[in-house]
Amino acid sequence: METAPENNPLISVIIPVKNGIDTLQSCLDGVFRQTLRDKIEVIVIDSGSTDGTLELLKNYPVRVHHLPPKEFNHGETRNLGVQLSKGTFVLMTVQDATPAKDNWIELMLVHFDNPEVAGVCGQQIVRADSDKNPLQWFAPASEAKPELIQFKDPSQFTSLPGKKQHNYCNWDDVNAMYRKSLKEKIPFKKLMFSEDSLWAKDALSLGYAIVFDSRAPVYHYHHQQFKFYFKRTYIILYQNYKFYDYIKFPKNPLITVPQIVVRIARKKIPVKQKFHWLFYNLTLVFAAWSAALIFSVVAGTRGMKGVEASQNYFVGYPPQGVPAKTK
Repeated sequence: METAPENNPLISVIIPVKNGIDTLQSCLDGVFRQTLRDKIEVIVIDSGSTDGTLELLKNYPVRVHHLPPKEFNHGETRNLGVQLSKGTFVLMTVQDATPAKDNWIELMLVHFDNPEVAGVCGQQIVRADSDKNPLQWFAPASEAKPELIQFKDPSQFTSLPGKKQHNYCNWDDVNAMYRKSLKEKIPFKKLMFSEDSLWAKDALSLGYAIVFDSRAPVYHYHHQQFKFYFKRTYIILYQNYKFYDYIKFPKNPLITVPQIVVRIARKKIPVKQKFHWLFYNLTLVFAAWSAALIFSVVAGTRGMKGVEASQNYFVGYPPQGVPAKTK
């Protein structure tokens, strides 16, 4: 396993934060329970918290960097975290994610014994709690195995159609670790959304290896109402169209609605909750198809120029999910 330079941490954990009082304690407690806790530093980049978050942070051995809210974006803010870090590796997570295992960091770190690995992405899972969508509850069918992706000849990747490229780039900074020396070589783009997916694309385009390891999970959940899910779907469609040159539509509701009804009916939850979650999930189906219909019309009639304008109109600032309060 990798070792840190003398007097320096091995891993720098970077957490962008704003008003995280409901969930940040669980996140930090999970980080400081890690088997490698003696080899880490934690850097919190706070962009204007006013809810008691800063007072909470005084209880933990973390470095806090204050960033004016108007200067925040997902790409450059995380690049700043890399610049502030002292570790050989940097781990990105968020204020409402909680490590599901005490060896979460250790499981990801081992992959860097391969010098060609630029980054490792873990998994997001949802606890089987009554206040969370039961269709998202974590229920693995088999034991997970890590997947390494690399194109020794980068042209084999760059020559693929955009949709196939994207299939290899489902990367997420809710739970990802990077080799710092390569992260500095391949920084995030200045974006409010999809900086992580495009980083994976850049890494593969340069011939580096990336690893997906579902054995290293974090608990992460957002409650999604119609407005949030509409915007989320629209911005994903926008991302696919702009960066990968394709449009991926949601599944046909004539197929998904009956599936949702059956899956909810089979859940061992009270009848009242079944009706609640049925309405909840049908609302998300309607939101996704509303976004897809509008997007397809705009893309088909006005092209990228119209898509750019419609994204600003229908989405604007990227939607922020509502995390469930940590119990």
